[in-house]
Amino acid sequence: MKLVTSFFPIQTIPLKGILFARLNNKLFRQWGKTKSLTFLLVILFNACSPSTGYLTSCSHTYYLDATAGNDNNQGTSPEEAWKSLSKIQSLDLKAGDKVLLKKGEIFTGELHIKGTGTPEKQIIIDAYGDKGNNPCIVGYDNSLYAVYVYNSTYLTIQNLEIINTGKERLPNRTGIKVHLKNYGTAHSILLKGLYIHDVNGSLVKKEGGGSGIYIVNEGEKTSIFDGLTIEDCTIRRCERNAMIWWGYSTRDFWYPNRNVVVRNNLIEEVPGDGIVPIGCDGALIEYNIMRNCTDLLPDGEYAAGIWPWSCDNTLIQYNEVSDHKAPGDAQGYDSDNNCNNTIIQYNYSHDNEGGFLLICDTGESVMPENIGTNNTIIRGNISINDGNRTQLTKSGYFSPSIHIAGPAKKTMIYNNIIHVNKKKAPEVQRCLLSITPSYGDADSTTVRDNLFYVSETSEFHLGTSTNNLFQNNYYLGDILNIPKDKTARFENETYENMIRNDLSGFESLKPFLRMINIPTGRITTVDKEAIDSFFKK
Repeated sequence: MKLVTSFFPIQTIPLKGILFARLNNKLFRQWGKTKSLTFLLVILFNACSPSTGYLTSCSHTYYLDATAGNDNNQGTSPEEAWKSLSKIQSLDLKAGDKVLLKKGEIFTGELHIKGTGTPEKQIIIDAYGDKGNNPCIVGYDNSLYAVYVYNSTYLTIQNLEIINTGKERLPNRTGIKVHLKNYGTAHSILLKGLYIHDVNGSLVKKEGGGSGIYIVNEGEKTSIFDGLTIEDCTIRRCERNAMIWWGYSTRDFWYPNRNVVVRNNLIEEVPGDGIVPIGCDGALIEYNIMRNCTDLLPDGEYAAGIWPWSCDNTLIQYNEVSDHKAPGDAQGYDSDNNCNNTIIQYNYSHDNEGGFLLICDTGESVMPENIGTNNTIIRGNISINDGNRTQLTKSGYFSPSIHIAGPAKKTMIYNNIIHVNKKKAPEVQRCLLSITPSYGDADSTTVRDNLFYVSETSEFHLGTSTNNLFQNNYYLGDILNIPKDKTARFENETYENMIRNDLSGFESLKPFLRMINIPTGRITTVDKEAIDSFFKK
């Protein structure tokens, strides 16, 4: 056994900066007594096992090539690439592992990912190669998802194209599903640079709908995301929705996700909801575009652009939403049920058939399940040509610029410009603000320092809401039922001069807007300094 005894100089075998001998000191002493090659191999295996804490030193990169790959290969080099996505399903990915799909290739099936990374060594799912488009994953005819991430942490998925189209619509079908169940806390999940398109889920919400991205956390063992980012993604022709969550949504079982960020995404040709965080605290939604919404939802379906549900402290800012056409709601933005302290600021809204804004508390359920919708702040936004519903629905032609529904409390609306152009047809509703009851009435709504402009007769409907405060607003044009406003103003020379040669506002209000290049396109949003300065004068 002389060969074995001189196999390694024990003092010089490093592993992640720690001597192998130190790591396995006891085992080496035992090996010294037995001089067994088998025992030495056990020591070597122990160095790369999870129990040592040095698993990252044994990370692997797996390659997939749909054309030249072979599932009998080792899968650990481009020359030895696997062919099928199913080879990944059996892997429990470790810190530092990578799964790389070759550019220019189309993979049919489902990519299943499960793994545990670390802050220093994330698991990476990405593309490789220097030719062709990003690799494309196409789900099976009956696939509920094309990519499925289950009970994973410290993981990045980027630079993939994802399609999931079946012969028939399928409820709950999605492009990518990220799922926690009885897991605990997942950290640092990043979805970046994905192109998700042509997902034909159900158009009916009660059936389960469908989506481009579906985030789910559930289980008796509390399972939450602490650090979930969706950025630089394009979602196109996904039905019913673009991005939607499902989590712990009632206050008697309240375990919200934290550090959720959604930014720089483009949503096009989606008929339903755009971005809907559910069961989150402190979500940040910024610099996203939703546009060119399709008119596909059946009558009785409600949807809107960007809105939280059962969330606290959501910040929605610098987004652009347009062209929403849902039969019900169809506003650009919404602070919805069971939400505290939502801020919607410096967003651009235009051409949404249902209006600019919904603030909603159904009032149907109360504590301990539903805390209500409280302390919403709406500031610094610009709405142009919203509220132009021409199709008769179950709600008639209801499409006020702002709709407050149910017993929402302590809403503050200030420093916004609501610019309403001529309606497309005589039957279209002409209303700036409608407050309607739903198991109760809105209370303590403050509307101050806004500018309301109408090009034809419009009005306010406050219903049976209580303790409203209107203060220091501009009312430009023929507006009926103006609420009691002791400091109301009925002209603004600066604004009137701005729009003199363009009453539509699309060109004339550009000094309040700014265009920004983001990775998914060019966004128009509100210039904070410009609109703040306007209202300070």
